[in-house]
Amino acid sequence: MLRWAQAWRFPLGGRGPCYPSFSWVPVATCSSSGGKSRAKLRSLPLSYTLLDGKADLPALVFLHGLFGSKNNFNSIAKALAHQTGRKVLTVDARNHGDSPHDPAMSYEAMSQDLQDLLVQLGLVPCVLVGHSMGGKTAMLLALQRPDLVERLIAVDISPVETRSVSDFPSYMAAMRAVEIPEDMPRSHARRLADEQLRPVIQETAVRQFLLTNLVEVDKRFMWRINLDALSQNLQEIMNFPPQQDSYPGPTLFLLGGNSQFVLPSHHPEMKRLFPRAQLQTVPNAGHWVHADRPQDFMAAIRGFLT
Repeated sequence: MLRWAQAWRFPLGGRGPCYPSFSWVPVATCSSSGGKSRAKLRSLPLSYTLLDGKADLPALVFLHGLFGSKNNFNSIAKALAHQTGRKVLTVDARNHGDSPHDPAMSYEAMSQDLQDLLVQLGLVPCVLVGHSMGGKTAMLLALQRPDLVERLIAVDISPVETRSVSDFPSYMAAMRAVEIPEDMPRSHARRLADEQLRPVIQETAVRQFLLTNLVEVDKRFMWRINLDALSQNLQEIMNFPPQQDSYPGPTLFLLGGNSQFVLPSHHPEMKRLFPRAQLQTVPNAGHWVHADRPQDFMAAIRGFLT
């Protein structure tokens, strides 16, 4: 494990309630919700899965990235609960998975959602592990409420604006354009959706990841993510709220060796906001480090915990 001063020299259980996503977007019939919400910030009751463990050890809390869900960490959560003896919480962010939909999609809102859930479950202080969008949520929460975070792991993301590494607007446009007849068997529906996404999204792994959001409700196929809120707030999701205070706890930036999401130009702000940070790279991993190299990913987390 490299300390910060060294790292810069190197290149590089039970289930929680499942709330109905009442505003899931029907495939090919998406309508506009009329711009960003200016309503007062309010927290939403997030869907989660909690695996039991020792009460005297800080729980591990996993936060997924854009277009993801708590299910992205199913096997890793079970393995780490067994290996560490800790409680492990996986959470669906607002507008994702089984959590409610809402026009607001800011990091302030996502941080408030999570703060309320952690206090409700009595899981503070905890170890926050956030990937990409979830990593920015974790970083903001740690900066806002360091008393709730025993230590922090940000996976392949930094506290600065994320440049256009992936063409997220094209992804969402392609998803909106998918058309699937009613009453089609699920396996056929996924194949048809994959064929319609392929001209825009060539990477098979990315298409399969996006297709985890295709669900059947009342014999109609829908995207369970809130494409309206995500598209209207995409620039805000790519940014990071300006912060003055730093987080004093131990921090690990865990990067994919083949990823370009975190650049050397990000390092000064990472060091300013997280002065006790370490930097570690997982070789042969892209942006989805936990999916590409799950054993190395878990080994890095276990090493950081000790």
